[in-house]
Amino acid sequence: MEAALVAAVIMERHGYPPLVVSLESQDNLDHVLFLFRHRGRWGAVARSRDAGLHGRKPVFRSIRDLVWSYYDPYVDFTGRLTGYALIDLREFEGYDWRFSRRNMWKLEQFLIDYPHRQMRSSDARYWRLKRKYRTFRREHPHDPVVYYRGREKWLSDGRP
Repeated sequence: MEAALVAAVIMERHGYPPLVVSLESQDNLDHVLFLFRHRGRWGAVARSRDAGLHGRKPVFRSIRDLVWSYYDPYVDFTGRLTGYALIDLREFEGYDWRFSRRNMWKLEQFLIDYPHRQMRSSDARYWRLKRKYRTFRREHPHDPVVYYRGREKWLSDGRP
């Protein structure tokens, strides 16, 4: 969430609206992305310990397509995306999310409570991805997971 908020503050000063996407997971380890549009395509600014959950270059035709690019990387031992919400932070009134020196619990709760659109995927796909993840972790317990299909399109370089 912190990376998305920093990006929202900086990018808003450059004319981009403060849009974030809240990704909801079955294990309650949600993720927040700053969304931007460049030359008619959507991209995201995000940071995570997991390489697959970093930002995306603006190559996606729709927000839905961008969000689905996070589905495969989200599957690990416990995670599975279940929903997403596009939120314009200008809706979050009465709280200075841009410059507050206090914690962001109120904003975090707002994102959690905001209605999310369901993401429906097949259980077969989920279990296939989970098996792949478990196998990778057995063979490479400390390496970053970077085997995602299409990854070269949405990351800025070849590094994890």
